[in-house]
Amino acid sequence: MKKKRKSEMDDELRPEYDLHELLKGGVRGKYAERYRAGTNLVLLAPDVAKAFANDAKAVNEALRLVIQLTKVPVGKTQHRVKS
Repeated sequence: MKKKRKSEMDDELRPEYDLHELLKGGVRGKYAERYRAGTNLVLLAPDVAKAFANDAKAVNEALRLVIQLTKVPVGKTQHRVKS
C-alpha cells in the first residue's frame, strides 16, 4: 500500500479557517526571549493558598519575611568581654 501524500490526507480543519489569513502578521519568535528567561511557578497547598486569598503581593511579602528571619541568628549567645 502506498502512503497518501499530505495534500491527499483528510484535513480536520474546517474549510472556513484559512491559516494563511489567520496567521498573517504574526511575528516569529516574539516570545522566545521571555520563554528562555523561564518562570518560577509554585503550587501552594490549598490551606496555604486560602490564607493569602490569591494576592501575589502578600505571598511575596511573607516570603521576604521568611528570608529575613533565616538571616537572624537564633539561639546563639554572645559573650561580652569584661573590661
